[in-house]
Amino acid sequence: MNYGKKQIRAKQKKLDSNNAKFRNKAGIILLKIMLVTFSALILIGTFAGYGAYKGIIESVPDISNVNVSPKGFSTIVYDTEGKEITKLVSSGSNRIYVKIGEISKNLQNAFVAIEDERFWKHNGIDLKGIARGAMIGITSGHFSEGASTITQQLLKNNVFTNWVQEDSFAESLERKIQEQYLAIQLEKTMSKKLILENYLNTINLGQNTLGVQAASKRYLNKDVSELTISESAVIAAITQNPSRYNPISYPENNAKRREKVLDNMLKQHYITEAEYKEALADDVYSRIQTVNTQNSSSSIYTYFLDELTEQVIQDLQEQKGYTQTQAYNALYSGGLSIYTTQDASIQKICDEEFSNPANYPAGTEVSLTYRLTVKKADNTLENYNEQTMLSYFQKTDGIDYSLNFPNETAANQEIDRYKAAIIGPDDKIVPNGEVITLTPEPQASIVIMDQYTGQVKAIVGGRGEKKASLTLNRATNTTRQPGSTFKVLAAFAPAIDSAGMTLATIQDDAPYNYNNGRPVNNYYSGYYGLSTIRTAIAKSMNIVAVKTLTEITPQLGYDYLLNFGFTTLDGSTSTDITQALALGGIHNGVTNLELTAAYATVANYGTYTKPSFYTKIIDHSGEVLIDNTPSTKSVLKDTTAWLLTNAMEDVVKYGTGTSVALDNMPVAGKTGTTSSYNDVWFSGYTPYYTCSVWGGYDNNMNLPSGSRNYHKTLWRNVMSRIHQNLEHKEFTMPEGIVTAKICRKSGKLAVEGLCDKDPRGSMVREEYFAEGTAPTEVCDRHIGVTICSSSGMLAGDLCPDSTRVNSVYILRPEGSTGETDDTPYTMPAGLSESTCNVHTKEAIKKAAEEAAQKKKKEKKKKPKPKKENPLTENNN
Repeated sequence: MNYGKKQIRAKQKKLDSNNAKFRNKAGIILLKIMLVTFSALILIGTFAGYGAYKGIIESVPDISNVNVSPKGFSTIVYDTEGKEITKLVSSGSNRIYVKIGEISKNLQNAFVAIEDERFWKHNGIDLKGIARGAMIGITSGHFSEGASTITQQLLKNNVFTNWVQEDSFAESLERKIQEQYLAIQLEKTMSKKLILENYLNTINLGQNTLGVQAASKRYLNKDVSELTISESAVIAAITQNPSRYNPISYPENNAKRREKVLDNMLKQHYITEAEYKEALADDVYSRIQTVNTQNSSSSIYTYFLDELTEQVIQDLQEQKGYTQTQAYNALYSGGLSIYTTQDASIQKICDEEFSNPANYPAGTEVSLTYRLTVKKADNTLENYNEQTMLSYFQKTDGIDYSLNFPNETAANQEIDRYKAAIIGPDDKIVPNGEVITLTPEPQASIVIMDQYTGQVKAIVGGRGEKKASLTLNRATNTTRQPGSTFKVLAAFAPAIDSAGMTLATIQDDAPYNYNNGRPVNNYYSGYYGLSTIRTAIAKSMNIVAVKTLTEITPQLGYDYLLNFGFTTLDGSTSTDITQALALGGIHNGVTNLELTAAYATVANYGTYTKPSFYTKIIDHSGEVLIDNTPSTKSVLKDTTAWLLTNAMEDVVKYGTGTSVALDNMPVAGKTGTTSSYNDVWFSGYTPYYTCSVWGGYDNNMNLPSGSRNYHKTLWRNVMSRIHQNLEHKEFTMPEGIVTAKICRKSGKLAVEGLCDKDPRGSMVREEYFAEGTAPTEVCDRHIGVTICSSSGMLAGDLCPDSTRVNSVYILRPEGSTGETDDTPYTMPAGLSESTCNVHTKEAIKKAAEEAAQKKKKEKKKKPKPKKENPLTENNN
């Protein structure tokens, strides 16, 4: 803008005015005050931060007093009466210490590559890793990228073992500052190699192993010094999550993580491209051992203790914030006192009955698990197992060849025959290279719970000698198809509890198809026809269960199963949300433990209690570490639970479970059998305990005829002994239960003279109902008619009394097809539309002849009238 002389003078005057000078001066003063204040705040904050930092650092233990070597105290386990069961000692936790020079360089490199790529360069903390983790957290919103170095992890596992519960950001920050500071100090006093040595001997690598030597022996049966690149990557892959990446339980997960390890080793120049490709191509999982190779001095824990240790480790992580290694160290070296729920007397009964050969079918077989490593003449190693053995003999002996043998002698003979075929004259079996495991078949498992507390009193995870800890536990870890035990839980429980049905609700047991057109088959031949839910439970009717679930929707049944505590169901893609759910047709199966807990829910009047194996854990100083009060939730109304219990008593009294009845105690429960007899179950309870027994082959073979009831024998023999000296009790009826006399063919109120005159006998039953659900309508299925025997039609006006017959028939549902038990007593088609008013000719002729005969007889009986004299009559 251009100014003239006049405008310039005006502007100058304005600038020279007193007001303008004052405003400018005030602004400068204010700016100075703000700068001084800001500088003071920065200075105060700096001093405060330094003071806080100094206070945090001063609370760190002196590095000269820090011991990063593995250490610990024995943990003692007690039963319900406070008696010592066993000690979990550090030596029993399967740790074998090795020096860094004895550890394969491949393994060292694998751990560094995946856990701390700048380990050999940093001073204890990885600033670049911290910056990268922060950047990823800022950009993604998830601060999950780890930045802890191997040095920090060693301190966390062996020094800062109690710093696990981070209640606030400040506490978390304080712990991290102390950990990082001490990591720097440790690296000033200890060599990198010694830090790595202690770390590799400390870490938890799953399957009851601590440290790399124990893991190498466990998974590959070789010394840690002999590990190849491929094998080293397998073990290094475990450490992030020993459960998820266990190469025995989850080889597919381990394989993905192993590939990541190998990728890192290649990128960090620990291996060449050729070595990388060779390692990727290695079929390492074919030689991973599936048997425990602990030394003979290690104790072998029971199935109960196996599950206990898993639960304690899980709870220490979830409730106390421990890492996997911290939890493992606390359990085996933390000097804990664990008070279990195990009842020693009940466990002893279970162990004795499961060890008794008389409780199993005649002709018990053995199944083979086999591992063989052979050093060939050219010094290469070849690995064989039961699958290679099976494939070989199926090619030579036929596809029906099986690894189930009549006895151990036969199994060993087949092993010798296989070795003769594959081992050359110059080949040799490597030391400890042959492992034979023979398991008796068919197998079984049992779980016993106190339904009112959720406490597991005893378990057995399989028959036969238990030769190692943490072996296959069929009671808690394996999943099997539940079969008909799901009818009550998935169909009838939700139907009665929230879908308006009752034990008297009628379904027609008649030919029926799934929505896809596939027929639903009963396990018995024929059909029962109109049946109540009570009868369907007692007789284990497949069609009635599927119809009921279809009516209430599979989604409702699935939701109830989740509330019953099942965690193995697959509903993400509706895999298990189908009509077959009513019959236990699910993708993954269920564990015995969770099935027992579900039936314990019904026994406990509808309240689910999470199963527990211990009540509390006391730490080494005598403080309560975990108070394991179990969580509960309401799943069913108490009236629903009692009604189901009452119906399931009929299973034992009259239905499919009569062989489990106890002499001195009522039993309610449900049998379960899969369609091909791969799995057999009985889940039942008394007023004291809930118990489930499973039976079947580990390899899912069909149980042969004559071998399909041993699970019931086990259930009865165990429960009989447990209840032998217990006071007799009945299941207590809750308030809100009423009765009504109903007809078993309509589910409605019985009609005297009809429902009690069914040709098969009375169909009247006094049924139980939750208050407000009893029927108010009368039976509309039974119908009384009078039939003319001479025509087979309804008697009409012309039907003689002598041919009239009173009959009671059943009216079947419209559209019902197929022959059922009701068919002979069903109203004949068209009977109600025709009567004897339309008599047959023979009947009419016969009736006319009878009428003429009668008239003739009556005429003969009348006196003749006197005749008059005609002459007399004419005389008038």
